[in-house]
Amino acid sequence: MPFTPFHMGPGILIKGLLQGSFSLMVFGWTQVVMDIQPLLVMLTGEGHLHGFSHTYIGATLLAIFAALTGKYLSPIGLWILRVPPGLHTRIPWWVVIVSAFIGSYSHVLLDSIMHADVQPYYPIILSNHYLGLISVNALHQFCLYTGVLGGAIYYFVQWRGKKT
Repeated sequence: MPFTPFHMGPGILIKGLLQGSFSLMVFGWTQVVMDIQPLLVMLTGEGHLHGFSHTYIGATLLAIFAALTGKYLSPIGLWILRVPPGLHTRIPWWVVIVSAFIGSYSHVLLDSIMHADVQPYYPIILSNHYLGLISVNALHQFCLYTGVLGGAIYYFVQWRGKKT
């Protein structure tokens, strides 16, 4: 699912459930980082579309990169979105790291279900046991519905917090 918002659905659900213990900004940045390699392949026509970046080893390395850069880019993103400064703009390192790893590993899992060229356990296992686990349509619905549910949970918790 390169360059689609579908990856964000599960992230929005996790944000709704974990609230301040999860950074949706770092999660989203990780989705972008994960798809840089496929973008370069699409632009150049050279390489494996879902190559090393879509393995769990590659995802681990990219999660580290996304965490190190996302920690400092997130406040800029929140400023651009005009989110008022507060505690949520000072993201603790442990939240950044957890969010980046959830982002990269979920990205590999979701793309493994729908893309035949993903080899998530490369170089140990060259096959993709997740391919076709559910239909692509069902996968898209899952991502969409988790996003809607997560948004509802997030705003409900925020609303309840303001009432108390």
